[in-house]
Amino acid sequence: MKVIRVHSCLFVAALLLSSCKVGPNYVRPTAPTPPAFKEPPPENYKEWKQAHPSDDIIHGKWWEIYNDPDLNALEEQVNISNQNVLLAEAQYREAQAAIKVSRSSLFPTLTAGPSISAGQGSRNLSAGQVSGVSTVSGGASGIRTDYFLPLDVSWTPDLWGSIRRSVTAARATAQASAAQLENARLSFQALLAQDYFSLRGLDAEQKFLTESVADFQEFLNLTQFRYENGVASEADVAQARTQLETTRAQLIDLGVQRAQLEHAVAVLAGKPPAEYSAPQAPLTATPPPIPLALPSELLERRPDVAAAERQMAASNEQIGISKAAYYPTVTLTAAGGLESSAIKNWFTWPSHFWSLGPGASETLLDFGRRRGLVEESQAAYDATVATYRQTVLTAFQQVEDNLAALRILEQESGVEDQAVQAARESLRITSEQYRTGVATYLQVLTAQTSVLGTQSTAISILTRRMNASVLLIEALGGGWSTSKLP
Repeated sequence: MKVIRVHSCLFVAALLLSSCKVGPNYVRPTAPTPPAFKEPPPENYKEWKQAHPSDDIIHGKWWEIYNDPDLNALEEQVNISNQNVLLAEAQYREAQAAIKVSRSSLFPTLTAGPSISAGQGSRNLSAGQVSGVSTVSGGASGIRTDYFLPLDVSWTPDLWGSIRRSVTAARATAQASAAQLENARLSFQALLAQDYFSLRGLDAEQKFLTESVADFQEFLNLTQFRYENGVASEADVAQARTQLETTRAQLIDLGVQRAQLEHAVAVLAGKPPAEYSAPQAPLTATPPPIPLALPSELLERRPDVAAAERQMAASNEQIGISKAAYYPTVTLTAAGGLESSAIKNWFTWPSHFWSLGPGASETLLDFGRRRGLVEESQAAYDATVATYRQTVLTAFQQVEDNLAALRILEQESGVEDQAVQAARESLRITSEQYRTGVATYLQVLTAQTSVLGTQSTAISILTRRMNASVLLIEALGGGWSTSKLP
């Protein structure tokens, strides 16, 4: 009993010492954060309000801001069927399981190894000699049967905090994985929206080219009639036919791009391309007002920034784990069980046995290995700090880029709309003059080409504006915030 009390005292002392932790405590490094965005938002965009900042932040399903039922239905499929999102979700569950693995090291390990063996010692050995099997006879034949039921308990108390730091690192890694999952989800949702609006932009261009083909066919018929009556030349007919067939070719060529975008949308929604067909729906909407917040809030709303910050926290814990290797490792072990040569006596009190004792080990000489591991951990942490700060800078760049794109494209769109109106008016006037014989077909052809170019540019600008609005929402983190980290 005295021995047991001594071991119990050592056990309690180990528990008291387990509150120690070596290594640096994590403090989030600063990141370059401007007081305001350089680019002002477009005139019709909401400004940040000091009184109610949460009212000016996108929440939840950000794509619903576009009020497009088809887009809403496709975006809902990303969470369910997109294989890349499912991959990130599986990696997050893997990181969650790693926390349980790390946490299990805080507790004792209990093992059992019951066995039954039989054997006979050499008869040429004198009494008391042992040759692998005990010479004590278990019967007239000299064969001994051994019924063995051991229970072993082993515990390495976390004296220096390395296990607790491993748990903390695993938890931070799991949070980083959760943020990466949200970043993957946001990225593929944004990519689907961009492909969707590009598809609708092609529908608008197809609609315009289809109307142009009909108009050019009418002009070809008119030119042929004038040629047959000796008013127009054969060259005018050839030019009219060239304009018509060239426009038809452009219209057909759009089918390639549309098919590819349709296939891309299907795959992003987790469907085989053969199972999805997008109906024709020309793009007519303009970018909706997008709520903006202060630049400082961007760090809390970007999942990639949160992932980089959590990876930085996990890397910080590795420094403490490396430093803990400088200190001794204490292991407490206990063993007990039952052993008997007869099964009927196996579970009786005289069959029991036990042992208890602590052990310690310390590395005395490793030729700089532990120092190298500490330096390696510190360098790895510095690398994650640089990655975090670069991620923050990239986040601000993306917001500024798309704010600038929306502002400039809005101005360009207004100017281009005026150009379209002027080109259409020029074509109307020139067409009337051509019908009355005042203008030549070359003048009509020039006006038609101008309308084609300006209208196509206007549709392209509108598509770019919609895509820039999607990219801005993505750059702002969608409807996510760090409060959603598990």
